[in-house]
Amino acid sequence: MSKRISLITVTYQSAETLKDTIESVRRQRFDDLEYIVVDGGSVDGTLDILKNSSDVVDRWISEPDNGIYDAMNKGIALASGEVIGFLHADDMFANGEVIGNVLDRYDDSKFHLLYGDLEYVRSENPEQVVRFWRSGSFRRQQLQRGWMPPHPTVYVRREFFEKIGGFNTEYRISADYEWLLRALSFPSVKVEYLPEVLVRMRMGGASNKSLRNVIAKSGEDLRALKDNGVGGFRTLFWKNASKISQFVRRN
Repeated sequence: MSKRISLITVTYQSAETLKDTIESVRRQRFDDLEYIVVDGGSVDGTLDILKNSSDVVDRWISEPDNGIYDAMNKGIALASGEVIGFLHADDMFANGEVIGNVLDRYDDSKFHLLYGDLEYVRSENPEQVVRFWRSGSFRRQQLQRGWMPPHPTVYVRREFFEKIGGFNTEYRISADYEWLLRALSFPSVKVEYLPEVLVRMRMGGASNKSLRNVIAKSGEDLRALKDNGVGGFRTLFWKNASKISQFVRRN
């Protein structure tokens, strides 16, 4: 029997942080959850962690893949839930009520796509918040001003994934951004904002690890904007400029 929500974690050589990720799933006070881990063939102890987490991990695979977005697509194919979300191996749920709150909104609104807020935390000290990403409500015209919800907080109805497709693996760094542009530009999409912190994300993601990656991501972001007819250089500028306010502490 399928669960109502499928949660997917993609990992590769992430044993150092995966324990915290799994523990945050274990703390969720909601039973109707299918938890899937897609590993890229790690040899750093990840498999031992997964073998010892059978109380919370319902299904896992470990095999070579063609990058994070290929692995995420594998997770979607494995998922059986009505709603699908991702929790990356560097991330943690903000509290034990996240999954329950997401499903409460699903029952009330029948959204296609839901998102919330996100906190960036120091990698070595996850209790220290560095940036706060308050998403705000969705308005389609905001996409041209660089607005985008934080992708680790996004939950999607299975039928919507089937309608618009998965992640485009031609994008190596920005496939999540391209997918969100595609999803939020869809004419009849129903979007729900949950105004609370859903995820705490460690600083130091792949797209920001080097100047080369930052430049490559900007190039892919620009391509995604043009491919989806949303904007160009001006939109990209506002997308990057909007991050400055995330360093200002919230009340």
